[in-house]
Amino acid sequence: MTPTTSHTDLDAHAWQRSWDRQQEAYLPDREHRLAAMLDTVEAISDDGAPVVLDLAGGTGSISLRVLRRFRHARTTLLDIDPVLLTIARASLDERTTVVSADLRTPQWTDALDRTGFDAVLTSTALHWIEPGRLTRLYGEIHDVLRPDGVFINADHMSDDGLPTLTERLTRRQTHRQEALWTAGAALSWDAWWNHVANDPTLGPLIEARDAVFADRHAVETTPNVSWHLKALRDAGFAEAGLVWRGASDAALAAMR
Repeated sequence: MTPTTSHTDLDAHAWQRSWDRQQEAYLPDREHRLAAMLDTVEAISDDGAPVVLDLAGGTGSISLRVLRRFRHARTTLLDIDPVLLTIARASLDERTTVVSADLRTPQWTDALDRTGFDAVLTSTALHWIEPGRLTRLYGEIHDVLRPDGVFINADHMSDDGLPTLTERLTRRQTHRQEALWTAGAALSWDAWWNHVANDPTLGPLIEARDAVFADRHAVETTPNVSWHLKALRDAGFAEAGLVWRGASDAALAAMR
């Protein structure tokens, strides 16, 4: 059983800042990719009040930015990590529904409060899902969108036309990460979770988190852009293409 925690005991703003700094060490263009995603949502939102599914939303980074950009938007945040979900629930207001569900099974859609979303957004999350399951997930995402709705996946996706340059860009980014960690300017992934373990509110949730991920093999799979585009079209999307590129990462948009 997940321990009961009080959101009032948690400084959600501080944890959001800490999460952002940790993520920016890995993703120096993080705000650029998120802005490109929101620009795309704005382009398909006729009334300026999009209904957005924040898929594998973690602490709520995307939902928070959606709600700042679109005051009348509504979001549903879906994740499975009890620690990150606790931070999300403490950070987001009544415009967001927060749900726990596992994207590795098709039953994740049962947790949704609605379908017919204007947009489904996800960032640097789906590379933990093996390719066979990811192709089926793309079809499930297609089905929870409204007609002409958009799905955007920003993740590690190399440009298969630039293998040498991509490798060099990746080495440059890795060097930058290590410099930030050495200088103490950002926390590594492991260091961030050490801080979580020492927090009186979040720390007790670590055991529950370990149980959630105990039977899951953390193996990253990072197919190139061409693979993703084909998988999206095979899943039934009418259009699919690139809306942002940064080093070895990309954001692909697909229209239902």
